[in-house]
Amino acid sequence: MTHTYRTHNCGALRESDVGASVRLSGWVHRVRDHGGLLFIDLRDHYGLTQCVIEPDAGAFALAESVRAEWVIRIDGRVDRRSDETVNP
Repeated sequence: MTHTYRTHNCGALRESDVGASVRLSGWVHRVRDHGGLLFIDLRDHYGLTQCVIEPDAGAFALAESVRAEWVIRIDGRVDRRSDETVNP
């Protein structure tokens, strides 16, 4: 599903998308700051995707201002979790 506001929906990302550049749009479900890394759980009608914003990202300061239930668009790259951070 490609539109100007998204290339994928939050429920569509799979392991085969690792490395791809994507654009997601949806509601901010939750924002968590973990010592410099910012996690935004983004949801749409199809699912939930965890977005990670690193401190050296150009939009980090803007991302820090995001609040729950805001509607946002995020452009980024799909990354695989490192082995030590995969949920059991």
